Amino acid sequence: MAVEPSVDSSALGNCRVVRVGGEMDYESSPFFRARLLAEIAQGQRRVVLDLSAMSFCDSAGLNVLMAVWREAHATGVVVVLACVAASLRRMLSITGLSDVLRAYGTVAEAEAAGGGS
Repeated sequence: MAVEPSVDSSALGNCRVVRVGGEMDYESSPFFRARLLAEIAQGQRRVVLDLSAMSFCDSAGLNVLMAVWREAHATGVVVVLACVAASLRRMLSITGLSDVLRAYGTVAEAEAAGGGS
């Protein structure tokens, strides 16, 4: 049984932490795209996507993450990833997206990293 997709967020210091849960795939990608773009529009200059509760991500999910990064970048918002599963890290590396979608081991590390893209 698939885990229902979820997006929860909170402001923490100078950034917004967005916890993503469930499977990010073809079926759930419209939900995630809409919710994550809404989070980017909240006005924080830095957004950490906490992927610790994300159980799966396929190419459609990767497209969502890139669309969110593009929108954020265009509006001057820095988006970084935290708690990224090994399988997604590998996908980011293979596709070359690890150069733009910065990934950190923990939310605290992502917050501490400060600026950058």
